[in-house]
Amino acid sequence: MNLQLQISKVNSRSEIRLSGSKSETNRLLLLQSLHPNLLLENTSDSDDSIAMQQALSTSETSIDIHHAGTAMRFLTAYFAIQQNREIILTGSQRMQERPISILVDALRQLGADIQYEKGEGFPPLRIKGKKLSGNQVTLAANVSSQYISALLLIGSSLENGLELTLEGEITSVPYINMTLSLLQESGIQTDFTKNKITVNRKSKVESGKSQTLVVESDWSSASYFYSIVALSEIGTQITLASFRADSFQGDSALAQIYTAFGVETTFAGDQITIQKQHEASKAIEFNLNHTPDIAQTIAVTAFALGLRCQLTGLHTLQIKETNRLAALQSELTKLGATVTTTQDSLTLEPSAILRPNIHIQTYNDHRMAMAFAPLALKVPIVIEDAGVVSKSYPAFWDDLKKIGFKISEV
Repeated sequence: MNLQLQISKVNSRSEIRLSGSKSETNRLLLLQSLHPNLLLENTSDSDDSIAMQQALSTSETSIDIHHAGTAMRFLTAYFAIQQNREIILTGSQRMQERPISILVDALRQLGADIQYEKGEGFPPLRIKGKKLSGNQVTLAANVSSQYISALLLIGSSLENGLELTLEGEITSVPYINMTLSLLQESGIQTDFTKNKITVNRKSKVESGKSQTLVVESDWSSASYFYSIVALSEIGTQITLASFRADSFQGDSALAQIYTAFGVETTFAGDQITIQKQHEASKAIEFNLNHTPDIAQTIAVTAFALGLRCQLTGLHTLQIKETNRLAALQSELTKLGATVTTTQDSLTLEPSAILRPNIHIQTYNDHRMAMAFAPLALKVPIVIEDAGVVSKSYPAFWDDLKKIGFKISEV
């Protein structure tokens, strides 16, 4: 499905309620499977979370999680501890090109029995679940936080708990802290001191008493509305629910980051109101080491405003749903941008050019579709394979229509 977005204007004072965070949901779904007395509310309705739920509830011996990268990492750890169960865990062609050897090697340190069915270091995986007696693992600290979180999530179910040592500078600390916070909310004791993380085998969650956890709405999804407000006239505001000022999600840094684009955030109860209050800075520079998922949104916002933009800390973007650095460079260049990238950075020069009616290729990547959509506030644009947004935000196009976007299928 390709969508034509005509030049649009936002209905000021719009209100949108966003689905629960995919990141929080998938962590809590795994914990719920290990500790069934946990009850969840406001879970994500994304494809990734549905794939996670289905995989956790199926009795099949072959499990296909399609494009769900988080599910692949978390489920690899989960099935490694499911005693007397053997499964094949696979995914889409792109998933079979995304490396997973770091996690597999770590689980093998704990005693896991995991084999590669095709290419060494990549899915699909043959996992023979067993009781893991090991409790100490060492990882490079700059690896994807999903590998680290996968280990932490099963830590309390290991015979001797888990002691994880991270070597070097840690990447995506907020996502690690999110996992630890959710473990602690669930009643599982953890400690993160210097570069060592421990997860206690004994936990209150095993007491048998039911506990309800409410999933906060997704800050990554909120990023697109920050971009929309940034590209709108001064005074435009959108209210989003449900969010909290003490969020576990790293992407809540949006509230601070987007002040550089003239957007201010106000918290009231479980809502945030984002408003364009002043003009953007002339140059934008951020290290997104802790928040790589909002890099595409920030780059597109800066381009549309004709700003110079320097983003660093992007090395994990190359192993996402697509190589996001290469995809960003390709699509922004089509629109008239001058973009250079390294393995870790993206530099965007100021540009007065914004070509209309460009077809944006999405590369099976939900964030490419949603990050480029706000450009319709400046020029008409076509988003190819627009249905890809269902991976994390199925209601995205409907919500854009609610706030004034003119969208039709082509």
